[in-house]
Amino acid sequence: MLKLSKKEQLEVLLDRLKAALPELQEVIIASGDGLPIAQLGAGDTAARVAAMAATANGLGKRIASTTHLGELIETLIIGSQANFVAYAIGNKAVLALTMPSGANLGLVRLEAQDIAAELAAII
Repeated sequence: MLKLSKKEQLEVLLDRLKAALPELQEVIIASGDGLPIAQLGAGDTAARVAAMAATANGLGKRIASTTHLGELIETLIIGSQANFVAYAIGNKAVLALTMPSGANLGLVRLEAQDIAAELAAII
């Protein structure tokens, strides 16, 4: 049996997430310091989105800690045309998703949280 590299494992999980949620426009895994690790559909904005996702995740963790909300699970930004959701992948990385404003956020949450947990085991 052929063992997949970490990069290939990440790509398999991103492909699985995109198959479950075809409305996703961008899917990025960013390091905790904002560098893109893997991506789907991000094009030339991947580096900027990765940096912003890490920043949003860090700020979300700080708000959750300061206000005694417990461990941060997700950061959600709802815009008039699209939504952005960032999921903490342990303390090492962030899963960032962009989708149209009409996307089913409940389904996104179910699928993305499962994938984020699997990503935490790889990263």
